Amino acid sequence: MSVEPFTLCILSIVFLSLLGLPIGHAMIASSILYLMVSGLDMGTAAEQLLNGMFSSYILLAVPLFILAAELMNSGSMTLRLLGFCNAIVGRFPGGLALVNVAQSIVFAGMSGSALADAAGTGKMMQRMMTENNKYPASFAAALSAASAVIGPIIPPSIPMLVYALVSDTSIGYLFLAGVIPGLIMGLFQAIYILTAARRRNFPLEEPVPLKKIPKIAFQAAPALLMPVVLLGGIYGGATTPTEAAAVAALYALLISVLLYRSVTFRAFYDSLLSSARTTASIGMLIAGALVFNYVVTVEDLPSALSLWLAGFDLSPTGFLLTVTALLLVLGCLLEGTTILLVIVPVLIPAAQSLGIDLVHFGVICVVNIMIGLITPPYGLLLFVMSNISKRPLKEIVSEIFPLLIVMLAALLLFTLVPEIVLWLPRTFGYKG
Repeated sequence: MSVEPFTLCILSIVFLSLLGLPIGHAMIASSILYLMVSGLDMGTAAEQLLNGMFSSYILLAVPLFILAAELMNSGSMTLRLLGFCNAIVGRFPGGLALVNVAQSIVFAGMSGSALADAAGTGKMMQRMMTENNKYPASFAAALSAASAVIGPIIPPSIPMLVYALVSDTSIGYLFLAGVIPGLIMGLFQAIYILTAARRRNFPLEEPVPLKKIPKIAFQAAPALLMPVVLLGGIYGGATTPTEAAAVAALYALLISVLLYRSVTFRAFYDSLLSSARTTASIGMLIAGALVFNYVVTVEDLPSALSLWLAGFDLSPTGFLLTVTALLLVLGCLLEGTTILLVIVPVLIPAAQSLGIDLVHFGVICVVNIMIGLITPPYGLLLFVMSNISKRPLKEIVSEIFPLLIVMLAALLLFTLVPEIVLWLPRTFGYKG
C-alpha cells in the first residue's frame, strides 16, 4: 500500500516530534523526505531556507527585542517599574494582584515576549504576592501567567513580527492594532481581580503616600520612556521596526549601565548568552517552517482550504469564529510560533477571499496563540510558572480557568467588533 508523499511528511513530523526531536528539525527532515519521495530536487530545502532567512530584514528585530528584555531583567529597570505600578494601583483591593497586571502592561511596551515577562517580572511578582502568605501561591502563579499574555499583544511584539513575515502586512500598523486590545485584556483581568478580592478577602496593601509618587515616577521615568523612544522612532519615521529594536536594546543597556549602574560585565555576558539561545531556538523554528511551507505550496493547500471553506458558505464573522475555535484547540497542543509559521499562512488566502482585513486577522491570530500559552494541557506559561512557584500544575490550572474565561470574552469582543482593533491604525493613516 503506497502512502501519499504529503501524508508521509506529516506522519514523519509527528513521529520525530514524539521521539523528542525539536519541531524545527522535524519539519526540515520531513520536508526533505517529501522532496525525495516526490522526485523533486532535495537542494530546494536549502534554497528555501536561505532565501527566507536572508531576505527578511524584519527577522533581525527578533533577537534585538529579546536582548532588550534580557538587559531589563538583569538591571534594576524592572524593579523600578514594579515600584511605580505599586504606587499607582497597589492601594486598591487586591492591590498586589493589580500591580501584577499593571506591570505586564508597562513591560509589554519593552520586551515583546510573554516568556520574558513571566521569567522576569513574573518571578518577582510571585515572590511579592506570596510573601507572608498574602496570596495563594497557585493564584499568584496563574495570574502571572495570564498577565504575561498581554506582553506580545501590546507593541513591540515578536509574534506580530512573525505574522508580518508570513502575511506581508505592515508591522507598524500591526503594532498599533495591538494597543487597544492589550489594554482591554488588562482591564478585563483587573475587573476579575477586584471581584475576586472581595470574595476571597485578599489583603489590602498599605498605600504609598501621594507625596512620594512624583519621586517614584521620576526614578522610573527612564524605564517608562523606553516605549516612547521605541514607538516614537517607528511612527515618527525615524527608524524601521528593526532599527527601533536595536535602539531599544542599546537604550536598555545605557540606562542600566550608565544611569542605574545595575549591570555588571558578567550580567551583560549572561544576557547575551540567554538571548542567543532563545534566538537560536526561534530561528530553527522559522527555518523549519520556511522549508515546510514550500511543501504546503507545492501541495496547493491554501487553495484547497479556501475551496473547502467556500463549501460551508461562511460569512467573514463565521470564518473568524471558526478560525478562533481552530487556533484555540491547536494552542492546547502546539507551540505558538509553529502555529504562526505553519497553520496561519494556510488560512490567510481564505481570509483575503472573504474580504477580512489582514491587520485585524493578525491581531485575532496572535491573541488566540497567546491564550494558548495558558491553555491546558500544553500551555507553556503554565509550565514556566509551575517551575517558578514550585506548585503542582493542577493547582495552577484550577486557578487559571476564571482568567481564561475573562480573556476569551475579550477575544470574542475583538473578533466581533473589528473597529476596536482597527481604530488606532486608521487614525495613523491605515487605509484597510
